[in-house]
Amino acid sequence: MTAPDPRTQPRAFLEHLYRAAVHRALPLHNTASFLPPPPRGRTLVLGAGKAGGAMAQAVEALWPQDAPLSGLVVTRYHHTPPRPAGVRERIEVVEASHPVPDAAGLRAAERILELAQGLTADDLVLCLISGGGSALLTLPADGLTLQDKQRINRELLDSGANITEMNCVRKHLSRIKGGRLAAACAPAQVVTLTISDVPGDDPSVIASGPTVPDTTTCADALAILGRYGIDVPAAIRKLLESGALETPKPADAVFAGQQVHMIATPQQSLEAAAAAAREAGLDAHILSDEMEGESREVGKVHAALARAVALRAQPFRRPCVVLSGGETTVTVRKQPEGTPRGRGGRAGEFCLGLAQALQGQQGVWALAADTDGIDGMEDNAGAFVAPDTLQRAVAQGMKVDAFLSRNDAYGYFSALGDLVVTGPTHTNVNDFRAMLIL
Repeated sequence: MTAPDPRTQPRAFLEHLYRAAVHRALPLHNTASFLPPPPRGRTLVLGAGKAGGAMAQAVEALWPQDAPLSGLVVTRYHHTPPRPAGVRERIEVVEASHPVPDAAGLRAAERILELAQGLTADDLVLCLISGGGSALLTLPADGLTLQDKQRINRELLDSGANITEMNCVRKHLSRIKGGRLAAACAPAQVVTLTISDVPGDDPSVIASGPTVPDTTTCADALAILGRYGIDVPAAIRKLLESGALETPKPADAVFAGQQVHMIATPQQSLEAAAAAAREAGLDAHILSDEMEGESREVGKVHAALARAVALRAQPFRRPCVVLSGGETTVTVRKQPEGTPRGRGGRAGEFCLGLAQALQGQQGVWALAADTDGIDGMEDNAGAFVAPDTLQRAVAQGMKVDAFLSRNDAYGYFSALGDLVVTGPTHTNVNDFRAMLIL
């Protein structure tokens, strides 16, 4: 597809780069070379994540039609793509809540654990894992209720904890995460196909690593809970303190001979966007696919770089595109009682911080969006920033500082008509950020 002219259609051009990044991460384009041959026994597909429906359909399309195939995958509500013509349904796909788990996710996790029982060494388990699986595959540890898990999850999401910290806690409060699903599948061969949504592409962090060994400990989980002031029931705290909720470790025999394949990563998607920019005649620079930190502060750092390029052509020459990925965080600010909670996610808050720091810098446009098409819990993927963003907002009586103070990026960019709305993309390689500097 021909790229829009970045000089006359900057927003459309940035959206084109986003689509290139998402396209690179779609499961059907990345699965075939990682599929093992059919086993002597049966093939069971289990999985969880925002890309779960698309990953299941890719396996159905690519697996030999005369070879047995069955299983169950859980994905987020409204994230199951339309079934391609001619692809026969052999894997059940169910939907559940994200980012806060619900009863549907609990039922799905229980069923997945049941399906894993009674397998033999002749059987193959294909595990399809993608970001979002931590919430979708919820099976609380004994003594912990679903309501407990929901509260802890909400508090983790609001705390500013990074994804590695959050998933360390989730693994130790679960009966299926942190390698426990792999243990349940023994002695079958387990092959895990993963789409990474985490900085560093660590498979033990993606969806809280249900099929891979865990190097974190109960003591680590307790330290994280203490760091962010999150309470757990007294009985669970005692189990953590005693090590009774420890996860399977790398030396555990259940992981011998198992395979893990990373079929799509954030870096690959950023490289696809960079290639699309270069095809349009622009220099493209990838800062990193592992950026973490407070979204608004990361936005300010990006703004400083963009201003340096725009004003001094340093460290990059104009015109150019600057790309980054990773997983930033949002610490939700407490508001006076009765004040409506702000709406928005990481991408929107990044754009608020970016716009605030750019101060209307001429020649700079930016787009930030989540590659799954959903920014937090809203219906937008992200937002767009232009040189006149602050000016248009002030004309409507909106001050960026006020919206930042209540974490209301959605309200700000919605009023400007600058939300980026794509709908679910059926993949997930996390944050995508692009700045166009002319």
